[in-house]
Amino acid sequence: MTNVVALKPKKRTSPNIEKRTVRKYLTQSEVTRLIKAAGKTQRYALRNQTLVTVMFNHGLRVAEASELEWQQIDFKSGAIHIHRKKNGKPSVQPIRSKELRLLRRLKKEQGNLSGDYVFQSERGGSISPRGIQKLLERIGEEAKFGFKIHPHMLRHATGYYLANNNLDTRLIQDYLGHKNIQHTVRYTELNQSKFNQIKQLPEC
Repeated sequence: MTNVVALKPKKRTSPNIEKRTVRKYLTQSEVTRLIKAAGKTQRYALRNQTLVTVMFNHGLRVAEASELEWQQIDFKSGAIHIHRKKNGKPSVQPIRSKELRLLRRLKKEQGNLSGDYVFQSERGGSISPRGIQKLLERIGEEAKFGFKIHPHMLRHATGYYLANNNLDTRLIQDYLGHKNIQHTVRYTELNQSKFNQIKQLPEC
């Protein structure tokens, strides 16, 4: 008679569990922490600090930050012309005072030999999207985040920040350049403050 060995059934795990546990955005305090850490990097501190600031303030995708040119910055009117990727809607957005000072300093630091791109590599060309990704990962490690930082976290942080400040969904859509409003709804769905006007329910 052949001995039959009973095998323990394998536990089924959902392939999406790991994806759901990965951080996809930064809180406002974490963005501030990242900006401060970027300003303390050993090389190109001003460029790095300006990069993180601009990406968050305007919800830039990594490719949009990589290809941002000085001609898109209007120092006189304090505005930035955003060219969106993925067939997104372009827009002209105000530049905040602190951000404007950073950009002026960066332009001055690059000098007359500066190229077309705002965020330049050592060779004078634009930093590639992969280069920005590696840079943010390194800044996140130096700031001792307990998770890996990736560029799209800043764009999501912008969306959640705007939603938490109760901005209209259509306005957020236009600001982030979403062609489909369903991409914007994700931010307003998790907005806790939208329930603040509901009176406390009676205890049962």
